[in-house]
Amino acid sequence: MCGIFGVFSHPEAANLTYLGLHALQHRGQESAGIVSSDGEEYYSHIQMGHVVDIFKKEILEKLKGHMAIGHVRYSTTGSSLLQNAQPFLVNYFRGYLAIAHNGNLVNYETLKEELEKEGSIFQSTMDSEVIVHLIAKSNSNSIIERIKEALYQVKGAYSLIFLTENKLIAARDPYGFRPLVLGKIKDGYVVSSETCAFDLIEAEFIREINPGEILIIDREGIYSDRIPSDKPRNSFCIFEHIYFARPDSIVFGKNVYLLRKNLGKILAQESPVDADLVVPVPDSGIPAAIGYSEESGIPFELGLIRNHYIGRTFIEPKQSIRHFGVKLKLNALKDVLKNKKIVLIDDSIVRGTTSRKIVKMLKAAGAKEVHMRISSPSTNYPCFYGIDTPTRRELIASSHTVDEIRKYITADSLYYLSLDGLKKAVKEDKNCYCYACFDGDYPVKFPKILKKLELTIF
Repeated sequence: MCGIFGVFSHPEAANLTYLGLHALQHRGQESAGIVSSDGEEYYSHIQMGHVVDIFKKEILEKLKGHMAIGHVRYSTTGSSLLQNAQPFLVNYFRGYLAIAHNGNLVNYETLKEELEKEGSIFQSTMDSEVIVHLIAKSNSNSIIERIKEALYQVKGAYSLIFLTENKLIAARDPYGFRPLVLGKIKDGYVVSSETCAFDLIEAEFIREINPGEILIIDREGIYSDRIPSDKPRNSFCIFEHIYFARPDSIVFGKNVYLLRKNLGKILAQESPVDADLVVPVPDSGIPAAIGYSEESGIPFELGLIRNHYIGRTFIEPKQSIRHFGVKLKLNALKDVLKNKKIVLIDDSIVRGTTSRKIVKMLKAAGAKEVHMRISSPSTNYPCFYGIDTPTRRELIASSHTVDEIRKYITADSLYYLSLDGLKKAVKEDKNCYCYACFDGDYPVKFPKILKKLELTIF
């Protein structure tokens, strides 16, 4: 999962991109980068780390020009290395081209092997570089046609922003896995993974970029083209609603915060509990916990407090501290929890190790009972469309019953939101979401090389 942002025709393009990336920091914390241009020269700064630590005033002053694109990265394909950080800027025989990508290409290995046999030399291990090579290989004179040819060949999830000498180009895969939105600021335009970035810079939200659309922004205005495709239906990633997007964003046309509250309300309808308090796992569990509390009538309390400023720590005490990693992030409020029956709300359970530590922490703080409720169905399958989920054998729900998971995490009861309940919450009526992590029904089928991996993964 990554965050991308672009600005066209604004004198402070790099500064706005910095602010946009700051708003999208939740989508990736490994690296960040900005490429800007004045139409003649390109300026780039890419570094490992967080946005606020990378882009100091003196750096931003060097990123000149009226257009810019930016990227925050959480690696799914390719290691967490500087060479894999984006935006990816290349200088080929047709000129400069920069690209920022959110998503994951399922036929990346196949395409890379074919391109290398034809003489292409790759500078990174990220799948996004394949798109650049395909564009460079095209014989079409138009950059739009070259992009269309390249995107017709790649399969999987991609929301993209390209920067040329006189255009900002946005593209979204035909399935629409990842969000991408268009906004306006004064006489310029902005493109972002989420609308929350528009709120920060006071840009006006115009619309979503449609699945399969290529949006071209230049001095003449805005116009659209289409990626050639035989795709059967939209497949918006349901986990954008459940976890990834910021609660103050509008994603796939829906208010994320209100939708997550609705998940909690339906969860309360499906799995009532005789309890004293509803407690969220912060921050992702808070909206659903509010919804559960409102629907059930059980009071809401912040029984766990999150430390938002931990960063990374490389020092662990030699004397053993139980649940050290979790205790760095969360602290239980003993006076709130003591002798109380708790409904603990979280968005998902992946391996189960974190949930186990949190439940034990609550009980150590004096909770009488802990009933865990999850505002999504059980995660049974890995994602290949831009989310860094573990292999299937590492997903606890793929090989354990709900009661076995309950015993492992030491909860008094455990309930996952049903798939029907999830569809009810998002008002699913056109079969437009991807639920593959829950039901294994992958919209984009894997090529042979990934089929071999599938046997290992599954």
